[in-house]
Amino acid sequence: MIKALLLTLLTAAPAYAQTSSDICGVGPTPDIGCDAVRARTIVDAAQPPWHVIGRVNFASIDVRSHCTGTLIADDIVVTAAHCLFNRARKRWIPAESIRFVVGYQRGTHQGAANALYYTLPGDQDPTSNSLSPSRASDWALLVLDQPLRAVHQTHSEEIGPEPRIAGYPGIRPHVLSVAENCTPSGEGADIMVLNDCPIMQGDSGAPLVTMIDGQMIVLGIVSAVRSDGGNIQTLIIPAENWTTALDMLQR
Repeated sequence: MIKALLLTLLTAAPAYAQTSSDICGVGPTPDIGCDAVRARTIVDAAQPPWHVIGRVNFASIDVRSHCTGTLIADDIVVTAAHCLFNRARKRWIPAESIRFVVGYQRGTHQGAANALYYTLPGDQDPTSNSLSPSRASDWALLVLDQPLRAVHQTHSEEIGPEPRIAGYPGIRPHVLSVAENCTPSGEGADIMVLNDCPIMQGDSGAPLVTMIDGQMIVLGIVSAVRSDGGNIQTLIIPAENWTTALDMLQR
């Protein structure tokens, strides 16, 4: 029998949740793939170009978890839409329960702000009890209550042009680490697919970045990971999907 693809949304899970798969999960018994996540390079979240990446934290009586987000303007953060949806309660997390901490590393950070509101794709209804089934709609823009760090400061000659993913995985949630050598295997109109990236819960919303002329460019964000029993694929939402919404927010 051919094993069906296992698709996992990468929100940070409560302690001891398991994926029961070859995709790394959070819990007392590591799944296959966790060693690769632990082997990711830890970078200094306070230094360019990483200092615009941070944790999107959620805290309420219902849920306490995190995803990864990136400043794409002084007061706007891009992350994954499914991070903002509480599946247990089947409702969207209110903006006042969301806090973005930029440059977070081992309890320190470069700045923090609360979300005023968030913008979703047109087919994501924040008044509904479900997520849109469209994978391309798995993005959200958080508008913060104060500006943090300017995007134009993200200059560095340290990392080279090869695309890589930087995030806060669930088994190492207090350091920013980088997944490298993620091989593109193709893309559709609204999705990119990368092979063999050591990605897990907590990395949702993490940016796929490259460097052009010393400036970090966000190519897309992590949405999900899937496996057919050995071949791990990471699904990326391209940045073009939220360009129009960002332009409207900045007018």
